[in-house]
Amino acid sequence: MSESAWQGAVLEDEARPHSQATIDATYRKITLRLIPFLFICYVAAYLDRINIGFAQLQMRSDLGFSDAVYGLGAGIFFAGYFLFEVPSNLILERIGARKTLIRIMLLWGLTSAGMMFVKSPVAFYVMRFMLGVFEAGFFPGMIFYLTYWYPSARRGRVMALFLTAVAMAGVLGGPVSGWALNHLDGVHGLQGWQWLFLVEGLPSCVLGIVAFFYLDDNPRQARWLTDTEKAVVVHQLQRDRDASSLFDQHTFGSALRSARVYSLAFVWFTFICGVYAISFWLPTLIRAAGVTDAYSVGMLSAIPYGVAAVTMVLVSRHSDRSRERRRHTASCAIIGAIAISAISLAGNDLKLALVLISVATAAIFTLQPLFWAITTDFLAGTRAAAGTIAFINSLGLLGGFASPSMLGFVKTMTGSLTNGLYVVSALLVVGALITLRSAKAPVR
Repeated sequence: MSESAWQGAVLEDEARPHSQATIDATYRKITLRLIPFLFICYVAAYLDRINIGFAQLQMRSDLGFSDAVYGLGAGIFFAGYFLFEVPSNLILERIGARKTLIRIMLLWGLTSAGMMFVKSPVAFYVMRFMLGVFEAGFFPGMIFYLTYWYPSARRGRVMALFLTAVAMAGVLGGPVSGWALNHLDGVHGLQGWQWLFLVEGLPSCVLGIVAFFYLDDNPRQARWLTDTEKAVVVHQLQRDRDASSLFDQHTFGSALRSARVYSLAFVWFTFICGVYAISFWLPTLIRAAGVTDAYSVGMLSAIPYGVAAVTMVLVSRHSDRSRERRRHTASCAIIGAIAISAISLAGNDLKLALVLISVATAAIFTLQPLFWAITTDFLAGTRAAAGTIAFINSLGLLGGFASPSMLGFVKTMTGSLTNGLYVVSALLVVGALITLRSAKAPVR
């Protein structure tokens, strides 16, 4: 069907009212097609980003790295990510998701696998920086991509389904990483941490190639949707565009002059400090509770992430049903702050430590879909959306540099993560308060 014929068919079909059953069936079909694959891609991305948390259980002693070196190397990923994220998302808007994903996933997969050759702090820093450069644009690109398909009223639960990949990466990554560290150590002359980078990096390359052939850049190109289903999507998204928005008919430059954009970026910064305090230091926190075997650390680390996966979906669904975002978000931030600051009180009590870590992980990780539901509601249907989403994410992700670097420095200086966790807790409270004050726009 030609472009003009397709547009005419869609406009004619859009004029007819669609039943709620038809709308629900259409989005069920879209979700089953897109979300499982994007979920798997994000599991691979997040696993390649945080597997350094498990690798360092062996890597630091093998290479003689201090906690400060590890913390800086873990965090410097986000410097590369920050510099290249906005250009990557603007390119995605031009060339589409398929070409963007194959570029990003091939390069980051090869770089992650290449971490096995690191021998010095300088090489460690360079490889982590380049991993950030190559992965830049993946997460905000996928958030922006979902706005091509889902209206704001459905976005909270969809974001949660997609972002549970973060928690699932921990559920799967812990046992797999622990197994690689223990059972592959010494195989073919390679250390366990070298095998870990190799076996967790190469699947991303394969997924990038699959994405190019599996995904469609937008609903219009989706041959697996009927014309009626395409009309449903067009109509639902048009309702968003018709609603008022601060940046309607404005550009990315307009967004850069908005105080609210910087407010959202700072809130995301505070939340990210909490996310990566957990992601990069969870194995260390479990080891501090008295667990010494790498495989046991990996298995136990799956528990907090499993709790988080369930919590993310349930809380986000409730937020969608109640049409409320701010109080849900602030509540999770405050609960996470209390739990993360109390972890040090557990001492060697493994059960109490796991409970506190699980509560902290569940609350802090649930902030992610809630925050992006707020942000994409705010930017729905605007020409500034692609660049602004990337800009907010890139500024906020500086917390991914600040948090692990600060915690590594504190642990090197004091031998404990406690004071650093207190700082992260305070930031989460600040993020909660700003959310309540500044994100007042109702959900559309």
